[in-house]
Amino acid sequence: MIQYETIREGVSRCLVKAGTTFRADQIAAYRSAIEKETNRNARWVLERLLENAEIAEKNVFPLCDDTGIPHLYVEIGNDLQLPQGWLAAIHEGVAKGLRTMPGRPMAVKGDDIERVEQSQGLSDDPADVLPVPVITRPVPGNRLGVTVLLLGGGPEIRAKTYRVFHKRSIKTVLDEAASWMLTEVKSLGCTPSILAIGVGRSHTEASMRMIEAMKSGDLRKQSAWERKITDRVNEEKAGALGLGGDFSVLGTFLNIGPLRASGVRIVSVRPCCCVEPRRATVFFEPDNTVTID
Repeated sequence: MIQYETIREGVSRCLVKAGTTFRADQIAAYRSAIEKETNRNARWVLERLLENAEIAEKNVFPLCDDTGIPHLYVEIGNDLQLPQGWLAAIHEGVAKGLRTMPGRPMAVKGDDIERVEQSQGLSDDPADVLPVPVITRPVPGNRLGVTVLLLGGGPEIRAKTYRVFHKRSIKTVLDEAASWMLTEVKSLGCTPSILAIGVGRSHTEASMRMIEAMKSGDLRKQSAWERKITDRVNEEKAGALGLGGDFSVLGTFLNIGPLRASGVRIVSVRPCCCVEPRRATVFFEPDNTVTID
């Protein structure tokens, strides 16, 4: 059986990796954009962002000073027996990882009203930045997978979840979603972005599908519709850091869930910032073997 301590330590290491390294598809996308960018200033920004990622990975430094809010996506094998307190072990791993990286101490202190008003200041402990409630999925097999996403504040300001009258057309739905981002990507500041889009039956489900898009998306494997959305936003020429240029967006991650008989689709779109999605996944085998991707 997977041990409690194995889960805690594995999740801690996974969080640190998520917050300090670019994925292989991110690196490839940046290199491609640098090669193709025609705006000199924007190309310089892209080069510096890739250099920043290389330094962060080498020195195990956070990719950004906004180290993000932990979002966890847990896949549990149908044949797996988990130890008592396995979810507590995951939460302890998140806390340890935030202290190790370290995360930015930005948890607001106080009761409900005091937290909203931010009247009691901030906690000094990075681990007080609690993770969002965990998404869980059953999967075939006998291993446990935990994906850690660290999501910053800027994209949350520019994200949108709303209904779209689909008119029996996927083009109508995705054109509308892309149109929301024409202004928001320009205003984001920390571009190039990656657009994460979820489509579902409710606001909750669409938002969850948007998280799944970030969890599974790969810039090296873009569907025709993902490419169309990316091209549409790039036509606006906002460019890296809003300086103009060819790459406002490096790619799009799209996840469409089950849908109901209705005239509307609920769509959630998040314009990830230039270091996102910050993501890593740790896998636990029954013999306590741990691998981090």
